[in-house]
Amino acid sequence: MRALSGLFLGVALATLPLAALAQSPAPDLASKADPFVGVDGGGVTGGNTVPGAGVPFGFVSLSPDTTNADTNGYDSRSPIMGFSYTHVSGTGGSGKYGNFRVTPAVGPLRINHLHFGKTDEQASPGYYSVGLGNSDAERIKVELTASRRVGFQRLTYPAAAESQLIFDVSSVVAMRGRGQRVRLAKVELIDDHTLAGEVTVEGGWNPAAYTLYFHAVVDRPAKTFGAWKAGQGWFETTPGPGRSEGGSQVKSPANRQGLMIEYDTEREFSNRLGAYLTFDTTADRQVRMKLAVSFISADKARANLAEEMPGWDFDAYRLAARAQWNDALARIRVEGGGDEQQRIFYSALYRAHTMPHDLSGENVWWKSDEPHYEDFYTLWDTFRTLHPLLTVIQPQRQRDMIRSLIDTYSHTGWMPDSRIAGANGMTQGGSNGDILVADAVVKRLGGFDQALAYEAIRKNGEVDSDQPFLQGRVLKDYLKLGYVPFTQTRSASRTLEYAYDDYAIGVVAKALGKTDDAKRYLTRSGNWKNLWDDALGCVRPRYPNGEWVENYSCTYEYPDRSGPWWDAPFYEGNSLQYSTYVPQDVAGLMAKTGGREGFVAWLDRLFDGHYSQGNEPDILAPYLYIHAGRPDRTAEIARQLMVKHYRPTRTGLPGNDDAGAMSSWYVWNAIGLYPNAGQPYYYIASPVFARSLIALEGGKTFTVQALATSEANRYVTAAKLNGKPLDRAWITHAELAQGGVLDLTMGPAPSGWATTFTPPPNGL
Repeated sequence: MRALSGLFLGVALATLPLAALAQSPAPDLASKADPFVGVDGGGVTGGNTVPGAGVPFGFVSLSPDTTNADTNGYDSRSPIMGFSYTHVSGTGGSGKYGNFRVTPAVGPLRINHLHFGKTDEQASPGYYSVGLGNSDAERIKVELTASRRVGFQRLTYPAAAESQLIFDVSSVVAMRGRGQRVRLAKVELIDDHTLAGEVTVEGGWNPAAYTLYFHAVVDRPAKTFGAWKAGQGWFETTPGPGRSEGGSQVKSPANRQGLMIEYDTEREFSNRLGAYLTFDTTADRQVRMKLAVSFISADKARANLAEEMPGWDFDAYRLAARAQWNDALARIRVEGGGDEQQRIFYSALYRAHTMPHDLSGENVWWKSDEPHYEDFYTLWDTFRTLHPLLTVIQPQRQRDMIRSLIDTYSHTGWMPDSRIAGANGMTQGGSNGDILVADAVVKRLGGFDQALAYEAIRKNGEVDSDQPFLQGRVLKDYLKLGYVPFTQTRSASRTLEYAYDDYAIGVVAKALGKTDDAKRYLTRSGNWKNLWDDALGCVRPRYPNGEWVENYSCTYEYPDRSGPWWDAPFYEGNSLQYSTYVPQDVAGLMAKTGGREGFVAWLDRLFDGHYSQGNEPDILAPYLYIHAGRPDRTAEIARQLMVKHYRPTRTGLPGNDDAGAMSSWYVWNAIGLYPNAGQPYYYIASPVFARSLIALEGGKTFTVQALATSEANRYVTAAKLNGKPLDRAWITHAELAQGGVLDLTMGPAPSGWATTFTPPPNGL
């Protein structure tokens, strides 16, 4: 019955000209995107997405913080502590941000134990609202919206003589005491409706400290106001205008020498500093408050507020944020599929526009006129699916991000793999900026200094890192032995990643006419073979003397509890998963596993209980079947993974969204294409939509059309590109970029389509 429904839908859509679909007014696609998808789960099993208000790539992410949250500051079950202005989305690790939490409350001023129940919680792109309070008598309607650097709260209090607006200038996403610590917070009460301040925070995903400033105004004078300081079970206030500082949560010098007991350390962590504004809402129950942030100064925050939100019309700013989201979501317009599939799709496309954050104009770390982005958290996650998606649907954003990475190299000496709040974070594997540059070069993205980019990535391939956990690579043994030995952390996974990073450098060298460099790096890209164990059929760590690591299994999961997390030979995975990561030499991998039939059997073993959709190292694996002439297996597995792991629910993601990496995987699969990052082509898979219209630069449109697709009709049985038969399961980036139509005939069983593999271009 579903197949027939798909057929009828296809007939209906076929009566609509493609030009009419492409040029018709954009629908309100934001209504299909749900910010709550993936917020829950916790740790590595939860999406850790952010439900609050922001704009595409905006730094302000005004969102509720709850008492039992992960890196996103939020979980559905526990009470709300307040609403902070900065968050990371979909990340793991120790987190970052959660600055300048604001908590509305009713009754006499209380600072400790600000935990409130919630009702009628709602969210849509650019907007969040909730009923906050532990009883009907004290319930406050909280509404949030945002621009790039400003958050706006509209608060409707109950009728009360004392309604509070409590600012915690020292707030962070605390991760149950792990991670971030406040060095010092400052607040200035300027008058009865204006305040400013700053906080310096250390720890979290990277060890470096950052200082963030704010400027805030409310739309009516407070009847009383002042500063407060608080700790475990106590607080004190300083009424009226003036400046206060405190809230230090770091260990004192004596404590650093181990002379203070742990209990005192916990008490230090409870230190906080903030401000309060008290209103009489007996008659006029509404209070509106705007807060702008800046990395440069409180004066710059005030200027940001004047630039982005000079007025007080909350609904106008909410609609402006929604318009930005509708513009972003309209870059891909899908037709057909079920309502649930469209909601999953647009929620995923929404999350693909949350990070990294556009901090152009906020670069306090060096003087530059280049675009500036922070919070690449991390390229190890996002180079595979997110950045290739942005190259297609947000090309200017992608250019600016690459320019920002190159500019970071120019001023710090390294192109980062992970960067947040002005400093590098932990590097999980290779130097994946190499792949972003290669991807842009082979797809002719343009708009950045390719010579300077090559200088940056060549350094990654030649110079041993001075801080290998934060930047660059560990190269001494790799260059000498042709692999990273077991004596180094993450030795086997690093070897695989370094080999593909070398390939990326070689591709760029070839494009720039650097023939000798290209030859050297392309030769090094074969280093993955130096760890291949033919007897076991997977990559196996080696000691520096060439001997294999003993007691070894291809499917043993790392890390385990036998040693520190980062010391395992594979970073978050097993050898069978990582052994699929040879995107530069799938033919060589196929030869190692017994040719076409052996390769299919080897991949089948992976998908028989060992594949992980919740982590990135093996997410290219479903598409490797295409190299063996088995696009049917790709279709089967991709469809199964989409249905199993993606749902329009609060636990509807397979794991951490990783700054949009997992979401963009779904976007690609749902439209029936998939990138091999760093190479100029896309695999053809099994689209779930009858039509996907991709808006390209220059007013062009590329359409993937699969009119008869359905749950049953999941196999591509024939294809045409711009009306010409296509017997290969890939298209080039050039074919996509010029616009046109990929017409896929779908059926309930495989055919002979694309069973003879033709190698795609690799950019060389």
